[in-house]
Amino acid sequence: MYALLKKLLFQFDPEAVHEFVMGALKTASHSPAALEGIAQMCAPRDPRLGVKLWGLEFPNPVGLAAGFDKNALALAAWPALGFGFVEMGSVTMLEQPGNPRPRLFRLPEDRGIINRMGFNNDGADRVAARLEQFSNTRGKLSVPLGINLGKSKLTPLELAPQDYLYSLEKLWNYGDYFVVNVSSPNTPNLRQLQDKDKLEVLLSSVMDFVRRQPVYKPMLLKIAPDLSFSQLDQVLELLERYKLLGIVATNTTLSRDGLKTQIEQAGGLSGAPLRQKSLKILKHLSRELEGRLPIISVGGIFGADDVLERLDLGASLVQVYTGWIYEGPLMMRQIARDLLEHRV
Repeated sequence: MYALLKKLLFQFDPEAVHEFVMGALKTASHSPAALEGIAQMCAPRDPRLGVKLWGLEFPNPVGLAAGFDKNALALAAWPALGFGFVEMGSVTMLEQPGNPRPRLFRLPEDRGIINRMGFNNDGADRVAARLEQFSNTRGKLSVPLGINLGKSKLTPLELAPQDYLYSLEKLWNYGDYFVVNVSSPNTPNLRQLQDKDKLEVLLSSVMDFVRRQPVYKPMLLKIAPDLSFSQLDQVLELLERYKLLGIVATNTTLSRDGLKTQIEQAGGLSGAPLRQKSLKILKHLSRELEGRLPIISVGGIFGADDVLERLDLGASLVQVYTGWIYEGPLMMRQIARDLLEHRV
């Protein structure tokens, strides 16, 4: 059925479809009956799938990657769809519209997506108010909630720590874990924050804030797949020095190697074409870290075989985004069933 629906949806502008889907999920999020119906179809629960990490309970190891629900509009829908955790954002200090449209492009032949969204979001103040309302009316989300933080486009690089800290302070009460995103290719010069000197200043500032909080919450870093191994090793050294508790690997790639689709569009590439790069990074991280830091693996995950491969290579958790668009709302149900068949 989804194959037919996808054929129809793929006739329309990708961002318009995304907004339509988010609108439907937002509406469903306010209906307990709708959420229960979705969960019955999409979210088989089995304690054997659970993962314990950072003192948190993950119903299963597969989460929704940042970028889909940037503004916490449909939080209650994601657990009903079967996700074991949700990472919202990226959220920036300033509200911003993002880059000009069109900025989202499907590559069906490659099972990929190119995006140059540019951290379009409502800003830390409005997102914090929305999360406060959710907390007051709905309580705590039934799965762990991660909050991904980005830098505002108008903020110069030298003021990046203050930008991240503003958002972190505003949102601190609402997330179960936080991710510093310095790896999006769609904000000018953002990836320069992965350079050792700039990253050290940023991580030092962020972790100084974290250490002063009465409540322990994990801080992670999200990296690009286009870093060299030597650059990765410098990043890892800083992560361990400043005692971050994990790494998200990876964001989208600027590479267009191996694409079947002939397309001239700037932006980050995700989906199946990212798979090999993501695996290469995961293998290197696992080898260098030897289990000292948890890894959330992202990029090119479409089914249980992909999930198992990442877990076997050392990932603690995985995230999906593009795969869910191509596989549809029953993706998590199928992954859960296949995981139980292979692992239990």
